Amino acid sequence: MMESRSAVRVIVPASTANMGPGFDAIGMAFQLYSTVEMAVAGTTAIELVGPEMQGLPTDKSNLLYEVAAGLFREAGQPVPELHIRAASDAPLTRGLGSSAAAIAGALVAANRLLGEPYTRDELFRMGTLLEGHPDNIGASLFGGVVVATMPEEKHQAIPYVQFDPPDELRILAIIPEFPLSTEKARNVLPKMYSKQDVIYNVGHSSLLVAALAHGRLDLLSQAMKDRLHQPYRAELIPGLSEILEGAAENGALGTTLSGAGPTILCFFETEGDLQQIGGFVERVMKKHGVSYQAMQLKPDKHGAQVVFEER
Repeated sequence: MMESRSAVRVIVPASTANMGPGFDAIGMAFQLYSTVEMAVAGTTAIELVGPEMQGLPTDKSNLLYEVAAGLFREAGQPVPELHIRAASDAPLTRGLGSSAAAIAGALVAANRLLGEPYTRDELFRMGTLLEGHPDNIGASLFGGVVVATMPEEKHQAIPYVQFDPPDELRILAIIPEFPLSTEKARNVLPKMYSKQDVIYNVGHSSLLVAALAHGRLDLLSQAMKDRLHQPYRAELIPGLSEILEGAAENGALGTTLSGAGPTILCFFETEGDLQQIGGFVERVMKKHGVSYQAMQLKPDKHGAQVVFEER
């Protein structure tokens, strides 16, 4: 076991999940970060910095504290009082993996305070059980593209593959100015699907992974098509259907709802494409009266990183 630390700072990338047909199975990390600072203290104090963090609990019911405390217990160690300071550049409840980033940051920080008794793969299993699906948590922990599925038994390791997306891939995130809870977005999904729709998604998700792994960006528009969740969630997100249908004709390599939404992602390569996509999105959102923030992103290839520590 490595020597334990008394204070640590971790940066964690935001992420997208599903990427169209890869429902609960495919995630990608972005260069859009949360910071979690964690230190052993005399009294627990939780400091939340920035407008994105407002309204979250600042006592021991905070998710960061709960996850860290759970890891100490898992390691058979007494739970110390902790000083936690957290900030996020990613909007919360917008489909950019904020809860997964928080879980990943707390696990990596607490594990480092403990002297790293757990491997990153073991943290991935713990985080997936907390999050309920492996796509966002895998992307935040490992970076790049993560393809994963739930194991047959809870105690088993999470089977996954991680790889770096093409360097030229860029993303325009269209972030509506309204939150959408994952629970609400899941409740609109049907309980049963047709055989045809399941086969459709298996084929498209397989093509998507192969296209990303081999740099076939020309296939993303076809590969990102989905029949399992986006058609049903469109009723909750004004403009989504039109953007999914029309973005490819307006410069996008591919388009997807990010996680449960409401953020929509348009993938592109050139500045010219970006300008064309931006104009198209503005027309659609103005038509529906939706205020939104547009953010340019690049994939993150490193995942959660310890950037500072002290004994």
